Amino acid sequence: MPIQWFPGHMASARKKAAEAMASTDVVIEVTDARLPEASSNPMIGELRRFRNRPCLKLLNKSDLADPAVTRMWMDFYNRQPGVKAVAISAKSAAEVARIPALCSQLAPHRDDGVKPLRMMIMGIPNVGKSTLMNALLKRKVAKVGDEPAVTKHQQTIDLGPGMTLTDTPGMMWPKIDYDADGYMLAASHAIGRNAVIDEEVAAFLGEILIARYPAQLVARYRLDATALGAMDGPDLVEAVGRRRGCLIKGGGLDLEKAAQILLQDYRDGALGRISLETPDTRAQVIAAARDAAAQAAASTDGVDAADGSAGESAADGSD
Repeated sequence: MPIQWFPGHMASARKKAAEAMASTDVVIEVTDARLPEASSNPMIGELRRFRNRPCLKLLNKSDLADPAVTRMWMDFYNRQPGVKAVAISAKSAAEVARIPALCSQLAPHRDDGVKPLRMMIMGIPNVGKSTLMNALLKRKVAKVGDEPAVTKHQQTIDLGPGMTLTDTPGMMWPKIDYDADGYMLAASHAIGRNAVIDEEVAAFLGEILIARYPAQLVARYRLDATALGAMDGPDLVEAVGRRRGCLIKGGGLDLEKAAQILLQDYRDGALGRISLETPDTRAQVIAAARDAAAQAAASTDGVDAADGSAGESAADGSD
């Protein structure tokens, strides 16, 4: 089932962010280091490129991501014009403290002591923008919660001498183009639970974990490595349910509870440092979507051609 989630307040948030972009020097885009592209709202790129604004792309929650994969993403982004990518954990004061200086490097025209450096934090829900905002200001000014779309209002605050910081609500985009993105976002809790089915999301996550991180599954759930190799995503959810005693009345498995356990273990980092996508897998997703679209278009053209031929034959017969 394709996943879509675009709460009403996000349309208003996009409009206000577009207005604020006009008076912004540097865009700080916060993404989830475990799924940097899936968690990057394409509207943010469109807005900043329209205004020709440089971007400090923060791969947040890097302490939860596979470090080797994060290095691949850093190389990927740092080859893009106007982009500086940095892997951080917003919970690390030392890493957060580097951000103003990095923004200054991206906007050297503001290093004149006359006009303030104006920064704007943007990103999708639940990637850590509020945690970052509070860490930068060294006080609580933004509500933090383990639920998407906690922040619903834009605010601008003086960060220090010659610097202002605008915090924006988490913004999704109206249509998620790739089904895999929807599932990765749901697994990482960037999409509200009312829009997803936990068992489906956990089964999707399970497929990735079995293929790329089997050792972590064996260690966490005491699974047999050979048996794990023969499992698919739904099988893994069932195995987790059996290991964790997720039973319902009558002795059956509570698959919803088992799915929630697997998802929460991933979100909390209990499975170890996991990344859900790499630059290569991203390219594969895009290529597969293009192939599917081309095949669908070819099929439609074939049907139209057949209909046209049938119509011509009917017309010839009536003469």
